[in-house]
This record gives sequence, structure tokens and C-alpha cells, in this order.
Amino acid sequence: MADRELIFDTHSHYDDEAFHDDREALLSGLREKGVGWLVNVGADIATSKQALELAEQYDFIYAALGVHPSETEGLTEQDMDWIRENCHSEKVVAVGEFGLDYHWETPDRQCQKKWFLRQIELAKEVNLPIIIHSRDAAEETMEILRQTKAYEGGGVIHCYSYSPEMAKTYIDMGFYIGVGGVLTFKNAKKLKRTVEEIPLEKIVLETDCPYMAPEPNRGKRNDSSYLIYVAEKIGELKGIEPEEVIRITTENARALYRLKN
Repeated sequence: MADRELIFDTHSHYDDEAFHDDREALLSGLREKGVGWLVNVGADIATSKQALELAEQYDFIYAALGVHPSETEGLTEQDMDWIRENCHSEKVVAVGEFGLDYHWETPDRQCQKKWFLRQIELAKEVNLPIIIHSRDAAEETMEILRQTKAYEGGGVIHCYSYSPEMAKTYIDMGFYIGVGGVLTFKNAKKLKRTVEEIPLEKIVLETDCPYMAPEPNRGKRNDSSYLIYVAEKIGELKGIEPEEVIRITTENARALYRLKN
């Protein structure tokens, strides 16, 4: 592996119960499959704690602490205190994932917006980049990020699903664009156009595993080793070799999360 570029998975959920039976074996074998680093991302307080535990257990794993919009009901300031205190760990590289998800009716939009704003504020307090989840909430997400100047600390728009034009606006604000397995799906025309039109220097690879496995493994449990298929598809769209895609996106990931080489 010494002469091969290593993948950086910028967004994973190895705390998920889908990995309970073989988590240690899977994680220990990732480097042999071309994966050098990953960030395990919290979706609520419990999974944020698990993300931190995994990061402390494995040298190549980092953690992000935050609360997904679908998990904001019942949040408290004590929860924010826990995130703030633990963001000082050297293995914590971002606040997230958080944002807006209007695909479902609950939690209500006011609740989601309240904790979206609160986590932006928290990220500024601890001076960390942010991981933004936005689903069916394009304009409102953009407006909040603009109004709060949340872009000042950097971050990534996770699992990007909006237009190429909006992606360019996010890039101008300083955000990276997270691209995963959806890119390999036949019906992902908008995302393919986005990848074609934005600079590779602003793209990072992500699995969102155990979800969103790329073709030819669509529908199966996803893991970081499958990112090679995403790199190949980006290479195809950009007219470059997958190794070059991996090299540049790994550099991007390290810049996003402020990691030294």
C-alpha cells in the first residue's frame, strides 16, 4: 500500500448497529483496502459519545460531535455543554452533523431551526468546521448559513443533493461539497452535473455508511472501502485517473478538517 494513494472518508457512522457484529475486524482491515482515514460523525448525543470513543480507540479515526435535525426534539443546553466540553479533544475535528431536514414532518421546523442556529453558534465558540445536513430545505439552509456567517469557520455540505449553481455558491462561501455513493446511481443526473461543473479541489469523498452504498453494491451495507467506486465515477466525469481523484480529495479532507500531514 505504500505506493498507493489512500482514501479519506469524511463522513461515516461506524457506531451504527449494522456494524455491531464485525466492527473491529472491518475497521482493522480498511487500510489494506485503500482507506487511510475517516471521520465518524455523531447524529445525536449518544452516537456523538460513541464517535468519540471510536476516535480514541483508533489512530486513523476522527470524530465529529453534533445532533442531526431529525434528532433535535428534546435537546437541552446541557447537551450543548457536553458537545462544547468534548470538542476540545484533539481527535474531534468538526461540529456536526446538523442542519435542516424537511423531508419529514417532525421535529417541527421551528425546533430544527432553533438547534441549527445553536450549533452554528457552538461551532464558532469552539472554532471548528461544520458538517451540514440539508434535505428538502435548500433555500432556508443557505439563508441561515449566510445570515450567521457560519462559513467563516469552514465546513462541508454533506451528501450534496441540490443544483450545480447552489454548489458553486457554497464553494464561494468556503464550503466543500460532500460526494458519496449516490453519484454512481443512474438517476443521479443533477449530482453528476454538479461534479462535472465544480472544481475537484472542493470535493470530498464520504460514505454516510452504513447507508448509500454505491453501485455495484447498492442496497447493501456500505463501508469506506466502497469509496473506490465513487472515485472511479468522479474520474470518469472529470477525465482523470481514480488515483488522482483520491490524492486530491484526501488533500481536501485534510484541509477541511485542519489536519496536518
